[in-house]
Amino acid sequence: MFSNLPPVTKALLIANGVVFVLQQLLGDGTFAAFMLWPLGDGGAPFASTPAFLPWQLLSYGFLHGSLAHVGFNMLALLMFGAPLEYTWGNRRFLTYYLVCVAGAGLCQLAVGSWAVAQGAGAYPTIGASGGVFGLLLAYGLLFPNQRVMLLIPPIPMKARTLVIVYGAIELLLGATGLQPGVAHFAHLGGMLFGWLLIRYWRGQPPFGKGGPRRPRIVR
Repeated sequence: MFSNLPPVTKALLIANGVVFVLQQLLGDGTFAAFMLWPLGDGGAPFASTPAFLPWQLLSYGFLHGSLAHVGFNMLALLMFGAPLEYTWGNRRFLTYYLVCVAGAGLCQLAVGSWAVAQGAGAYPTIGASGGVFGLLLAYGLLFPNQRVMLLIPPIPMKARTLVIVYGAIELLLGATGLQPGVAHFAHLGGMLFGWLLIRYWRGQPPFGKGGPRRPRIVR
C-alpha cells in the first residue's frame, strides 16, 4: 500500500518518520530551535533556546513528542491525505497542508504568547496535528457522506459528523482547560485556515469573487 501512495503524502510520512528517529538519537535539545516558541522568553526548559523564529511556523509540524504522537498523526495523514492529494493534485495538496500547519502555528503562537504575558512559563509546541486537523476538515467538506471508523472508540460515522464532533471537542477542551499540555487552539487553527483556503479557492465569502474558482478540483 505504501508504494501506491501519492508522492507528497509519502514524502510527508517519510520526513516525519525520519525526524522522529533523529529526535530519539540526538535528543530534543538538538531540535529546540525548530520547535514553536511563544513570543517573549523562550528559554525554558532549554537554557540556550531562542525565542520565536519565523521558520518555526513550519518546522514544528515535523517534530513529535512520542511514538503514539507521531503514530496517530501519520495514520490520520495516511487516511485523509492520500484521497485529498489524488483529488487536488500534488501542488495544491502540499500548499493546503503547509498553510494548515502554519495557520495552526499562528493560532498557537497567539495563545502561547498571551499565556507568557500572563506569567505562565514558555514552552514549545510540536506536532503535525494542526495540519492533520486541516486535512480532516477538507476530507469532511469534499467527502461529507463517506463513512470513517474511529479507532477509540470504534464507531463508524460520516466524515461530516466526524469533523463536527472533533471540532466541538477541541473547542470545549481548549476553552475549559480540561486537557492541559495539548495545543487545542492549534488544532482549531489548522481547521480554520484550511476552511478559509478552500473558500478562497472556491471564490466564496469572505473572499467574494476575488478567489479563483476551481469547481473541477475543489468540490
